[in-house]
Amino acid sequence: MSGFTKHRRSGRVIANFTGFEADLIRSLASQLVELLRNEEAAPQTRDPLEAMMDFSGPTSAPEDPVLARLFPTAYSEDEESAAEFRRFTEATLRDGKARAACTIIDTLEEAGLPPQLEEEGLIIDVELDPPTAETWMRSFTDIRLALATRLGVEEDDEAYWEALPDDDPRAQAHDIYDWVGYLQETLVRALS
Repeated sequence: MSGFTKHRRSGRVIANFTGFEADLIRSLASQLVELLRNEEAAPQTRDPLEAMMDFSGPTSAPEDPVLARLFPTAYSEDEESAAEFRRFTEATLRDGKARAACTIIDTLEEAGLPPQLEEEGLIIDVELDPPTAETWMRSFTDIRLALATRLGVEEDDEAYWEALPDDDPRAQAHDIYDWVGYLQETLVRALS
């Protein structure tokens, strides 16, 4: 996988993934969607207009550390303002992050990734228009934040990760974290 590049003529962003790589990206995006939707941010309502006007979202930070990282407290010095801000914004932010991750899943499947990967040698060619590429980029940020939080990645801790044996599951998960960072970096360059 060489990352994302910009097609000169169409201006679209393109990448080629092996079936395994595409399936891994889909799995990461699916896990993010599941996490975002597992802990309800707002009660379900039947009437769409009522749902649009319903600002009865959560007022406290999520218990899950990943969700707390994805939805940080806006006003750390003012609990009341932080609660109000969260109440009015978190449900919409969760929906947006889940939709972005679903865009990755849908794009990969539309490009030919089967529901169950069984075929060896499969190559998935992805072509993204600029708005879709930006959606992928935002979702890669969320995926990396989730991985970093679960792994306990900290600034300047590369030596720790490099010292882990190759067969350590944490090292393998960190390699995935680095790989998603690489994809994100090439996507940013392709969009520039």
